[in-house]
Amino acid sequence: MCGIAGFVGPADPGALKAMADAMLHRGPDGEGLLPDGPDRVHLAHRRLAILDIAGGQQPMLTDDEALSIVFNGEIYNFRELRQELERCGARFRSDHSDTEVLLLGWREWGMQLFDRLNGMWALAIHDRRKRQLILARDRFGKKPLYYHRSREIFAFASELSALRMHPATPRSWNPIAVRKYFAYGFIPAPHSLLDGVHKLPAGHTLTLNLSDSSSRIDRCWQYLPAPDADLAARPSAELAEQLLSLLDAAVARRLVADVPVGAFLSGGIDSSTIAALAIAQLGADRLKTFSIAFADSDFDESPYARHLADQIGAAHRVESCSTQDLYDALPEILRRLDEPLADASLLPTYLLCKYARREVTVALGGDGADELLAGYDPFRALSPARAYQRLVPGLVHRGIEAVISRLPVSHRYMSLDFKLKRTLRGMGQSPRLWLPLWMSPVTPRELGELLNEPVDTEALYSEAITAWERSPEANDVDRSICFYIDLYLQDDILTKVDRASMMNSLEVRSPFLDIDLVNFLRRLPSTLKLRRGVGKWLLRQATRDLLPQQIIQRSKQGFAVPVGRWFQQGVLPLAETADASPFWHQQLAEHRAGKADHRLYLWSQLVLNTARSHSMGH
Repeated sequence: MCGIAGFVGPADPGALKAMADAMLHRGPDGEGLLPDGPDRVHLAHRRLAILDIAGGQQPMLTDDEALSIVFNGEIYNFRELRQELERCGARFRSDHSDTEVLLLGWREWGMQLFDRLNGMWALAIHDRRKRQLILARDRFGKKPLYYHRSREIFAFASELSALRMHPATPRSWNPIAVRKYFAYGFIPAPHSLLDGVHKLPAGHTLTLNLSDSSSRIDRCWQYLPAPDADLAARPSAELAEQLLSLLDAAVARRLVADVPVGAFLSGGIDSSTIAALAIAQLGADRLKTFSIAFADSDFDESPYARHLADQIGAAHRVESCSTQDLYDALPEILRRLDEPLADASLLPTYLLCKYARREVTVALGGDGADELLAGYDPFRALSPARAYQRLVPGLVHRGIEAVISRLPVSHRYMSLDFKLKRTLRGMGQSPRLWLPLWMSPVTPRELGELLNEPVDTEALYSEAITAWERSPEANDVDRSICFYIDLYLQDDILTKVDRASMMNSLEVRSPFLDIDLVNFLRRLPSTLKLRRGVGKWLLRQATRDLLPQQIIQRSKQGFAVPVGRWFQQGVLPLAETADASPFWHQQLAEHRAGKADHRLYLWSQLVLNTARSHSMGH
């Protein structure tokens, strides 16, 4: 993991250095600058050394200096690609640098390079032969990449905070991005908080022609469900075995590093599977596992993690985390958060990364399983929601919604009233709006009240609608997988993990996002993912001889934080909201009185206000 930045335009060594300095946390092991290069291309890099400690410095150039690269990420199949390139006549200077594989791979294969990669990446390649600058981002968006272009400048960086260091980067906020933030709880690509700044979407490349400043953005990959009838005809036991074999290979690829590697262990089936497979390959003495324990038993999974660690013989580390610990970490995390993200699980994720970084530089995690294998609660709500809409007239629905809204508010983890109220808020709408409405901090009507202007629901959720409709032959489960991968995984989960880990200079790897495994999973019929209301069904079959039944049969529990209770008890810092809108005060009053559960809005507003305060230099 690293940080990359650069720009095309007039030389400004001070700005380039400042952009690199702003990413010190992403790469504390080294800095490389290539200022005032040919074509007025200026590159900066901060390095977190993981592979080829001695030979992987960046920016890296070819012998003839025709190509240069800055790269953030890891290429897990770099050895195979290196051998293939050597057979084509390539000569490597480094011992085993994946960056050099990218550099020489670009020379050999051009854009087809990205089809061959198994890993995560955000990179910029300057090709002097073609007079082009190419930006690229991995299939799922694990590594961030922002850019800004104007008539005078083209600039890019891993984080907004680094991009802001270039004086040509706009400072004003994008009002559309703020609307999207309240609609989703995150800002979906290509939008960013800053007007005129964009995220390069996952699975895309951007080509800037330096001769005439024209540019082109191309999609090089997109998740597409493609259920295979031949797979459906095979015995489920055989498919389960293949799933575990592919996951085992994915774990093996992600254990390659020249620094200590560990694994997160929550006690859920995803991280438990990864940890068990990793220990089987490395041995218990070479892999440590990490989890945190909460004093609030509603949110504490540590007993399950300890149980699993005992079963597989892991050297397990548990750090106790109190409400006060989370509260104390909050100002620092929000201050360093690059762009507002209303996912409160950022807090414990940050603390877990901080604890793990004391002993390892790389950690394996279970991200991606819930999206690819239909593990989230809304997947189970799809079928009942269809039946509800068929059977319940609109007028009766509004009556039911009014009755349910009067249920007492509970701030327990995924309480019944929370799930019922969330589910019903989407039932009056088209299925293509269910998922964003179930998950959003506010409804379109509430957003209109907050902004004091009308809100177009279709425009507000345009990304969700596109994700839902882009596979017209797919069923609701596969359409939902597209939504989660296009939006929630890219712009919430992976963004959260990147920021929380990079704040602590820790690299997190996700075996479930291995492209060989993903290509198998997208060919699986959805009935092997969600069966009789049980998500991740095939994974549960696959791990029967690997994990204890207690772990396999557990229901999904997210990395949750009791923010609802915090707002009700008044323990959160609300100074940033002193000049807040009447809408804020109304929502807070209702929440504290127990009349409604507005935790998601209140948290998203608190995070946004903190970002505003930080951007103003307070």
